[in-house]
Amino acid sequence: MEGPFSLLEGHEQIVFGNDPPSGLRCIIAIHSTALGPGLGGTRFYPYDDEEDALVDALRLSRAMSHKAACAGLDLGGGKAVIIGDPETDKTEALLRAYGRCVEALSGRYVTACDVGTYPRDMAVVRRETRWATGADPEHGGSGDSGVMTALGVYEGIKACAQRVWGSDDLRGKHIAVQGVGKVGRNLVGHLHAEGAKLTVADVSERAVAWAAEHAGAEVVTPDKVHAVDADVLSPNALGGVLNDATIPELSCPIVAGGANNQLEEPEHGDALADAGILYAPDYVINAGGLIQVSDELQPGGFSESRTRHRIATIRERLHEVFEEAAATGTSTAWASEQVAERRIREVGRLRGFWLP
Repeated sequence: MEGPFSLLEGHEQIVFGNDPPSGLRCIIAIHSTALGPGLGGTRFYPYDDEEDALVDALRLSRAMSHKAACAGLDLGGGKAVIIGDPETDKTEALLRAYGRCVEALSGRYVTACDVGTYPRDMAVVRRETRWATGADPEHGGSGDSGVMTALGVYEGIKACAQRVWGSDDLRGKHIAVQGVGKVGRNLVGHLHAEGAKLTVADVSERAVAWAAEHAGAEVVTPDKVHAVDADVLSPNALGGVLNDATIPELSCPIVAGGANNQLEEPEHGDALADAGILYAPDYVINAGGLIQVSDELQPGGFSESRTRHRIATIRERLHEVFEEAAATGTSTAWASEQVAERRIREVGRLRGFWLP
């Protein structure tokens, strides 16, 4: 019979938070603190059941360990989920109760924004704990992380271009951007400024209308954008967009975007490699937001110039992954995991962690 420790799945700690007066039900998953405290956002979502919420927290926290390691940060991986509808269940009382759950971990977990939570929410959480990042600047945080995430994705696309074409110049390159939200919109701005040709798709008519007006983008439907004959496909919306149905329809040599969990299954990284498509692993290229909020933990607080300098190193991180994949004859998705786990082992051992 499996016991409760079977739930950990290689994680260090799982915390279940419950506050009946506010209605809070949350799960905090800490995957690893080998490199430092686990940092990851808080997802506020109406999960179908508690098991789905737990699976999401475990999956996301593991990805955060790899993201932090590949970004060269002295941070581990953590993630929190709050079960509920953020439109109807989110209250000051609930957010403050959640802040007390975070505070009880004494810095082992540092939170930030994710789906369903925003800088204004982190400002409330911060009233109960110092271990909350990403609040608006007027409340002591660094604000919306979408701007820096987009900057990192832009740098990553240029790294991919350098790898494939021998030049990072994107003038005249055709880039299909899937999702024109906080990240995608800022990314479109960078690409348009460099002279790239753009095709965009989003469920929001307002979002694509903005891209058409301000960046001269062609608009296609979300179910067609992956098949556009382009130089780069940049997924910046939902996860799971690279799967058995979409990969055979791709008509581009590069996939590089800011969406989390782009591969529906791990083997889809191999499918991209077999198709001769260079894939920028999502948690490497989209680390700009993590780099931003992690900088709030530095002495003296957030520095935009320091953050931008570190985001520029995303190019180097991707080239390291590409070299690992080439040297081992594997996919870039597999190679990024090896790069991350190697750093976790090496630095973790120096910090006194026993790691296999």
